[in-house]
Amino acid sequence: SAHVSCAGDGVPPSRTFPAIHPVGKRLRKRKVHRGEDAANSTRDVCATRQLANHARRLLDLFGRDHIYVELQRHLVRGEERTNRKLSDLAEHHRLPLLATNGVQHATPLGREVLDVFTCIREHTHLDAAGTRLTSNAERHLKSAAEMKALFRDRPEALANTVRLAERLQFSLENLGYDFPDYPVPDGHSMDTFLRTITLFGAQQRYAAISRTVKAKLNEELALIEKLGFSGYFLIVWDIVNFCRENNIMVQGRGSAANSAVCFCLGITPVDPVSNNLVFERFLSEGRKGWPDIDLDLPSGDRRESVIQEIYRRYGKHGAAMTANVITYRGRSAAREIGKALNFAPNILDRFSHLFANGDFPHTLDLQSQIEQSGLPKEHPRMPAFVRLYQGIYGLPRHLGQHSGGMIICQDKLSSFVPLENASMPGRVVAQWDKEDCEDLGIVKVDLLGLGMMAVMQDTFELCRERGRPLDLAHIPKDDAATYEMMQKADTIGVFQIESRAQMATLPRMKPKCFYDVVIEVAIIRPGPIQGDMVHPYLARRAGREPVTYFDERLKPILGRTLGVPLFQEQLLKIAMIMADFSGTEAEELRRALSFHRSVERMEKVSVKLRAGMEKNGVAPEVILKIIQSISSFALYGFPESHAISFAILAYGSAYLKVHRAAEFYASLLNNQPMGFYAPATIVKDARRHGIRMRPVCVMESDWNCVVESDEVVRLGFCVVNGLRREHAEEIVRQRSLEPFRSTENFKQRVGLTKEELRTLAELGALNCFTEHRRTALWEVEETLHDDLLGSARASRAPAGASPDGWLADAQG
Repeated sequence: SAHVSCAGDGVPPSRTFPAIHPVGKRLRKRKVHRGEDAANSTRDVCATRQLANHARRLLDLFGRDHIYVELQRHLVRGEERTNRKLSDLAEHHRLPLLATNGVQHATPLGREVLDVFTCIREHTHLDAAGTRLTSNAERHLKSAAEMKALFRDRPEALANTVRLAERLQFSLENLGYDFPDYPVPDGHSMDTFLRTITLFGAQQRYAAISRTVKAKLNEELALIEKLGFSGYFLIVWDIVNFCRENNIMVQGRGSAANSAVCFCLGITPVDPVSNNLVFERFLSEGRKGWPDIDLDLPSGDRRESVIQEIYRRYGKHGAAMTANVITYRGRSAAREIGKALNFAPNILDRFSHLFANGDFPHTLDLQSQIEQSGLPKEHPRMPAFVRLYQGIYGLPRHLGQHSGGMIICQDKLSSFVPLENASMPGRVVAQWDKEDCEDLGIVKVDLLGLGMMAVMQDTFELCRERGRPLDLAHIPKDDAATYEMMQKADTIGVFQIESRAQMATLPRMKPKCFYDVVIEVAIIRPGPIQGDMVHPYLARRAGREPVTYFDERLKPILGRTLGVPLFQEQLLKIAMIMADFSGTEAEELRRALSFHRSVERMEKVSVKLRAGMEKNGVAPEVILKIIQSISSFALYGFPESHAISFAILAYGSAYLKVHRAAEFYASLLNNQPMGFYAPATIVKDARRHGIRMRPVCVMESDWNCVVESDEVVRLGFCVVNGLRREHAEEIVRQRSLEPFRSTENFKQRVGLTKEELRTLAELGALNCFTEHRRTALWEVEETLHDDLLGSARASRAPAGASPDGWLADAQG
C-alpha cells in the first residue's frame, strides 16, 4: 500500500511501499533497476506538487491496481490538513483510500519505551527531547472497533483496508528458498553420487566392511535420499575436501558424529558403529527441518579463507553469515534508562555496579537491588526507572554477527532474506539469526573457529619444519605419559580439561583410556552437575559405591558409565529398550523434554513412555525413577558424539604438551588470547616442564614465538601487551636492513610510542644494548626526556645495582 504522510509528532518520517503480493514483487523485480529500492525515491511530502509527482512515479512503477493512498489519524496538529491533501490526490488519480495506523508500539503503555528509544537514538534525555517525543499514545496497535470509531466518516477507506488485507498473499511459510544443487559428474544424480563416495569412504575407514556397517550405511542413505538431503551432505563434504586440499584442519562435531555417512565422508572423526551411537539423534524421518552439521576449523585466517571460498562459489548475494540479535540486558538496559531519565553520572556508575557480577533477570526485585547498591530510593524517578528497565529488558539493541552460522542459496539470498554488508571487509550478513533461518527452512552450515585447532595445526607445522612430522590421526591413543599427566591435573593449555573444575576432578577420575577422557569432557557440564550425576559416578569409579541399575535391562546402555546416565544418546536408548520407542520417537521425547515448547507435547510423549514401560513389565517405582532421571537430564545432557569429538582434541593437545612441548607452547602463545590462562601463566608452566623461554629481544624476536631447539623457545613480540603488530613488523624489517646499534638508534629508526618503548624496556627486550634492564629503561626515559626538552642530558644511570634495579631484574 502506498503511504504518504507528513513528518511530525516526533516520529521518523514514514515511507512508501508497493502492495506486498506476488504481482507486486514481480513488478518490482522487472521495473526497478538493480540496487534501487522503489521506496528509496519516496519521501514524506506535504507540498501538492511533490505529492502529484510522487503519485505519478508510483503509478509508472507499479500500475493503478497496486497503488493506494493511506490515511492515518494520530490526533496531532496538522494531520487532518495532510489527510485532505491525500484525499484530493486520491480523487484526482482515481486511487482508493486506506485507513491505517502508524503503529510504533503494541499497547498504549509502550509509548514510554518508545520515548526512551527516541532518546537513545537522538543522544539526548527526556527533559531535553521536546518535540522529538510522541505527543500521545495513539500509535499503538488498535482494534477493529477503535479503527471504526476513528474513521467513522471514511467507511470506504475502512472497507478498502479489509479488501486489501484479503488480497495480500505474502507468507513466511514458503519463501521459495532452494538449497543449491551440487554439480555431480555425468551419469550421476546427487543421490547416486552420495552413495558412491560414501561406499568409497567406507573402504578407507574400515579394514573390512561388516554386515552391520553395510546395513547402517544403507539405512542412513535411504533416509537421506527420502528426505532430499543428499545435496546438503555433498556440499558439506565438498567444504571438508577444500579444507584438506588447502592444509586446513577440519572436524565435524555435535550430533553429526552419530552418522556413519558423515564418518565415511570424512566429515566427522567418530565411528558411530563401534561406539554404538544413535543415528536418530542426528536425523530422523519425523524430525522437522534440515540436519545440522557443525564444522570446527582453526580460528583466524584459515577459517576466514574457508568462509571466503564459500562467498567465491556462491557469490556475495548467494551466501551470508547469520546475525546475532544483541538485546538490552542488565548493565546496558540500566545505563540507557538512567541516561534517558537524566540521572547524574555518579548514579549511572552505581547502576553499573549493580551488575558487576553478571546479569540478573528482569523478574528479580530490582527495587531491593537498587537500595542495596546505595542509590537514593527516594529519588522521584526511581519508580519510572524500574518500570522502564523492565520494559526494555530483552528487547533488540543491535545486530551482531554469528560466530559461524552461514546460509547459502540456489538463487539470490536477497530475494528471501534482508542482507547487509558486515563491518568486516568481504562479508555479507543476513539480518535474521540462525533460529529465524531454521524456522523458515533456510539451510545453515556452521563454520566454527576453534582456537585449539589453530594451536594444534601450528604445532604440527612446526614439527614438520623441524623434521619431526606428526598429525592428529597418527597420535597413539594409549600413551601412558599422556594419561599420567592428566591424572596429575597438569593440564594448563589442554583443550577442555584445563579449567579449575576439571583439574579438581582429574585426580579423582584418574583417566586411563580414551573413553575416560570422553567422560571427563562431558562430566563437568550443567547436565551432570545439576542432575547430581558427578559424585555418584566418581564414587562408583573409586569403588566407594556399588554399581547398580534401576533395571538390569539398562546394563548394556549404562554399563560404560557405571549405571549413571551422562549422555543424551543413553536417554534415547533407555526409551527404545524400556518402552519400545523407535529411534524417531526417542528423539521426539528428548526434544519435547529439552525445549519445553509445548506442555501438551511433553504430556503426550511422557504418557506414551510410561505406557510403553508398563507394557514391558517395568516396576512402577522403576518407571518413576526413569522418568525423573530422563526429565532432569534431557535439558542439559551432553551428546556422547560431541564428547568423543572434543575428547579427540583434548587427548591430542595433551599428547603434544607431553611429547612436543616446545612446539606446543610456542603455538599456544602465538594464538592468545584463548583458554583460561594468561601468557605469563603459560610461560611459567612451560619453564616448569623444562622448556627454556628466552625473553623478547628486539635483535632476535619475530612477531610469533619460535622454536630454537627441542627445549628452547624464543618469545615473540605477540606476547608484548600493547605493542601493535605493524610496529613489531617494522622492528623486524629495520633489523633485516641493518642491525640496531643502540637504544637511541633503535628509537630513531622505529616509530614506537612512548608506552611501547617503556614496555619493551621493562620486559628486557632492549637488554641487547646494555647489561641491565634498568639501564635500558633509563636510556629510554632519557631519550624521551631529551625529545621533550630539545636538549641532551649528561646524566646517565649508574651501572651499579640499586634496590629499584634489583626489583626490575627480579621481575624478569
